[in-house]
Amino acid sequence: MLKLGIIGTNWITQQFVSAAEETESFALTEVYSRTEAKAKDFADKFPSFDVQLTTDLDEFFASDKFDVVYIASPNSLHFAQAKQALENGKNVIVEKPSTSNVRELTILQETAQLHGLFLIEAARHIEEPIFEKIQSYVDANKAALSGATLSYMKYSSRYDDFLSGKNPNVFTTKFSGGALYDLGVYVVYDAVVLFGEPKSFDYQAEILASGVDGSGSLTLKYDDFDVNIIIGKTKNSVMPSEIYFGKKTLLLDSGGDITKLEESVAGQDIKVIPTTKDDNPMDCEAVEFARIIEQNDQDKYQQLSRYARIVNRILEHARASAGIIFEADEDK
Repeated sequence: MLKLGIIGTNWITQQFVSAAEETESFALTEVYSRTEAKAKDFADKFPSFDVQLTTDLDEFFASDKFDVVYIASPNSLHFAQAKQALENGKNVIVEKPSTSNVRELTILQETAQLHGLFLIEAARHIEEPIFEKIQSYVDANKAALSGATLSYMKYSSRYDDFLSGKNPNVFTTKFSGGALYDLGVYVVYDAVVLFGEPKSFDYQAEILASGVDGSGSLTLKYDDFDVNIIIGKTKNSVMPSEIYFGKKTLLLDSGGDITKLEESVAGQDIKVIPTTKDDNPMDCEAVEFARIIEQNDQDKYQQLSRYARIVNRILEHARASAGIIFEADEDK
């Protein structure tokens, strides 16, 4: 079993480690946090693992207690932490988006190749059986494919803090935040994996006072159809996502955390498409990422790396078209 170190002690890290424990794909062996209390509190949630704690990042990366690091810190910190991990011989699983811009991603992918290591962007939902069912449906009906509307809008738990004058990380350019990089990345992954690389794209964004996007509409243009993406962190939407095939429509209950599929014919008859969904949506991700590393599956790894390059290129160019500049863009 692969030995795992983690950076970030928030809910998403807890969910990943729970998946690692449930699937026996990774063993948690080291936790880094800026405070020992937070590191201990996190480790105490997983008593089945023998965990070492550290508050020193250099000490953490120099450790021989783990061979894979899972990084779930604020977006702008991913690059430096992943680069240091790779330079210390650690395989990296980094939460999406893996970097603030394509320049950073290129450096990381080249560093991983130089050291013979893996750098995996954690697009967990494309590894789930329900996404495979969507992919199979699209492939089977590709001749009739005529576009899609993909929506992922969730009122952020931190937006009230923002409105009250606070400065939460997810709404700052310093930490590479905003709707596109927090929620849009899921839906852009949907489009890239299902339909390929678009020919062009345009992003119309609602810009907040902090300089990031609170919501927006992203249009991806393909040869014969468009994909319209609607995202937001300042409002909620219960609108389903749809993929169009002439008279038939495939309905997804979300463009991000997909739990239900339906097919509509002629806009009337709606039937549920049977599928499965794990209680922990990261189970499949943990199993597959561990398999890729342990089996040195270069074909799958190169496929995921290509997806990451396309997705991150779309994210960067889309936000640039909306006038969104991250502080990380200024680091040359």
